[in-house]
Amino acid sequence: MESQQQKRTGEREQPGSGDDWKESVLYQLYPPSFKDSDGDGWGDLGGMLEKVDYLAELGVGAVWIGPVCDSPMEDNGYDIRDYYKIHDAYGTMEQLEELIAKLHERDIRLIMDMVINHTSDEHPWFEASRSSIDNPYRDYYIWKPPGEDGGPPNNWRSFSEESAWELDEATGEYYLHIFDKKQPDLNWENADMRRDLYEMIRFWLDKGVDGFRLDAINMISKDPSFPNAPEEARHPRGQQFYKNGPRIHEMLRELHEETFGRYPGTLSLGEAPTVTMDEVVRYTAPERREMDMVLQMELIRLGKDFGNPWKIDPDWSPVTLKESVVRWHAEVFGQGAYATYLNTHDHPRMIGTLFGGAAGKSEAQAGDLNQAAAKAIGTFLHTLPGTPLVYQGEELGMPNANYGSPDDYRDKATVAAYKRRTDEGEAPEDVLRSLHARSRDGARSPMHWTGGERRGFTTGTPWIPLSPDGVEANAEDERADRNSVFHHYRRLIELRKQSPVPAHGDLTMLPLEDDWIFAYIREAEGERWMMLVNFSAEPRECPVNAEWARLAEAGELLLGSAPAHAGSAGAGAPFRLSAGQYRLHLLPYQSAVYRLDGDRADAAPEPL
Repeated sequence: MESQQQKRTGEREQPGSGDDWKESVLYQLYPPSFKDSDGDGWGDLGGMLEKVDYLAELGVGAVWIGPVCDSPMEDNGYDIRDYYKIHDAYGTMEQLEELIAKLHERDIRLIMDMVINHTSDEHPWFEASRSSIDNPYRDYYIWKPPGEDGGPPNNWRSFSEESAWELDEATGEYYLHIFDKKQPDLNWENADMRRDLYEMIRFWLDKGVDGFRLDAINMISKDPSFPNAPEEARHPRGQQFYKNGPRIHEMLRELHEETFGRYPGTLSLGEAPTVTMDEVVRYTAPERREMDMVLQMELIRLGKDFGNPWKIDPDWSPVTLKESVVRWHAEVFGQGAYATYLNTHDHPRMIGTLFGGAAGKSEAQAGDLNQAAAKAIGTFLHTLPGTPLVYQGEELGMPNANYGSPDDYRDKATVAAYKRRTDEGEAPEDVLRSLHARSRDGARSPMHWTGGERRGFTTGTPWIPLSPDGVEANAEDERADRNSVFHHYRRLIELRKQSPVPAHGDLTMLPLEDDWIFAYIREAEGERWMMLVNFSAEPRECPVNAEWARLAEAGELLLGSAPAHAGSAGAGAPFRLSAGQYRLHLLPYQSAVYRLDGDRADAAPEPL
């Protein structure tokens, strides 16, 4: 079948169509943890160059690399000191240019992470800004005099749970930092500042960068009155006054006109936390010319307490997951655009936290469950509406790093939370347990290239400890095993290239008595697929309509994670007939994808 991805990298189409991005699979590469080429324990551009063929073998259409611009590394590069320079630990501008060229040769596009809500406090703009209240760069950032009580201008809190304002004693004023105090927020009300940012973005687009993931982009417009937030407001306090602010759409349209709109075919992918679906449509509707896609962040927050970022919530329900998928399809799909993901550098990996090896299992059993769960997650991700985003190591089934000591953690918020909570009297082992489930460092442990002592990541000491678990989940072994998670992902990506269903198909979620089993149908251009996924670590069984079995029997098994059951219907369909009743039986984390017979597709079960 002819591939859906026909446009070669570099052939820029007009803004607004964007189908080639929707049909692609994005791969997130976290630079410090991907591959170290010089033995200093820090991933770099040289390591990325070594693994271009690996990415091509996997079949991804674009690679998003985390920030590589010069930085003091207070937040692993999300605190940019110089937008025009590559950070020394990552390599050189020449290496980045070589990476762009090598990826383009393999029809893979490069997306850079760009932080334009804030900079480092060591950026020349901020150093000039804080030098005096009369400096021309003063208004590039948000400065306010003390409040009536002589303290901060308002009661907003940063993501580190401290005041969002920092006093500059030299000038007697406070500057705003929604993130760390080393990351002052830029003042997007200043036209000169915006002009300088647009010039910088065009610099990178001229180098052949194919797009940007725009960090915290829905935070650039602040309420100009800077009001106090209710004291009981959820963490971080004050966010309702700077997320999706009063001028956000105007600012994004100008950003598009001055940058992406001049480079047809480039991608603007927005990180927009707590955005509503109505806002997603406004951000990404092609005719509005603001952004091409946003990251769908509901799924990544499974099991997380919104009011307490460290709270473990083991009672999350799969019903919530189903409802989210159905709602986003109904309210956004076809009107706006979004990227769907289940793992990222900012959240713990789902394998080893929500899914995978369970208590009471042997090490071998836990490893097998992790691999099965990884295939289930992959099947789900790649057959959902939206553009799939794969985080490095996810395609291997790497589990979340289960660090045994607080000294293993590097994330500033994690380290601060451990100290605060133990100082307040919590048992260290209880705090560590919650850090394992919630710290983003668990997803930042280095990539497993081999099963050796350093996993093939470095010849030196890695910047963050290697995961003590999941040695079997490594690229060398999995590439040699045709039944591995790696090849499961590779086949899923290939299926996306061969059919319009994953990128463009309508969604029908099918009713079942068992909430842990997901059954849904996608349809596009007369082609229909049925997906079955068991998200439980236990076998699951439930009654189904006989038409389900007949549909599967008449169809084709495109991809399955488990062998056929004896006496099952069709090409490995896990249906059993007993006493005149068909029952669906799935092994732990079993998943399957079927292409249904077009002549009988209209007989599908009723939707939810």
